[in-house]
Amino acid sequence: MKKTTLISALALGLAASVSAPGFAAEPYFAIISKGFQHQFWQAVKAGAEEAAKKNGVTITFEAPETETMIDKQIDMLNAAIAKKPQGLGFAALDSQAEVPLLKKAHDAGIPIVAFDSGVDSDLPLATCSTDNLKAAAAAGEKMAEAIGKKGEIGMLVHDQTSQTGIQRRDGFKNEIESQYPDIKIVDIQYGGDPLVATESAKAMLAAHPDIKGIFASNEGSAIGLLQAAREAKSKIIVIGFDSGKQQKAAIADGSEYGAITQNPVGIGQCVVDSLAKVSKGEKLEKVIDTGFYWYDKSNLADAKVAAVLYD
Repeated sequence: MKKTTLISALALGLAASVSAPGFAAEPYFAIISKGFQHQFWQAVKAGAEEAAKKNGVTITFEAPETETMIDKQIDMLNAAIAKKPQGLGFAALDSQAEVPLLKKAHDAGIPIVAFDSGVDSDLPLATCSTDNLKAAAAAGEKMAEAIGKKGEIGMLVHDQTSQTGIQRRDGFKNEIESQYPDIKIVDIQYGGDPLVATESAKAMLAAHPDIKGIFASNEGSAIGLLQAAREAKSKIIVIGFDSGKQQKAAIADGSEYGAITQNPVGIGQCVVDSLAKVSKGEKLEKVIDTGFYWYDKSNLADAKVAAVLYD
């Protein structure tokens, strides 16, 4: 049964499935993520699958190929709602555009738990996420420390439509502007795809030769920034967000000053655990903070930090 189910799920083009909906009496939850191109989402997926086994539920986990494909995510959300799952986990690429479909799910009696990125709506029963404003503010504090609390810096933000993009931009920017009057943010560029981020960072470095540091707000933008710094032979301070092999290696060799890591496995677990609680009639906290850590060369191997880093 399991082998047949897995083949069926793959044939349908699902990114991941514990078993296909409708083949078991256990609750079925549809999980729709923002993308698959970064290791962060693979870690979220692993956490969701682990929690599904623990709770005895069935899940599907799917996402667009990249985090720019809002229309494709909308199509996936529509298809998921049509299958009438007992719960929906959703990480929005656009905090406003997908609200009408979430209302459709809500009206159909499908409980919704948001993760990573919330939406501009109170329809989700809970949101499992990092406190992105606080996490980005911590990155701002580390940037100020690294450049001696004065000079020019830039920002490379993964997007300006999702709540994570908006909050990480604003958290970092507000920390710098409110606490460090001698630091000037001279440029903010957008692009979470490594190739786009590389070109944006190269243009920023060329336009601002006195820039001391750049903050990159997710794994893809950090990878692009590191590549741009290598190509330009720049010694700027690079501060990133998330984890992955390339950032870990860059921090270990000193080319990246440090980064904020989330708890992606914990986020995936939180989504499925929360939906399982709802299916049993339990109530949820509206916001479930899954935490974050600052990591650099000094604590890369620390047990607490290593537990939330991923390759």
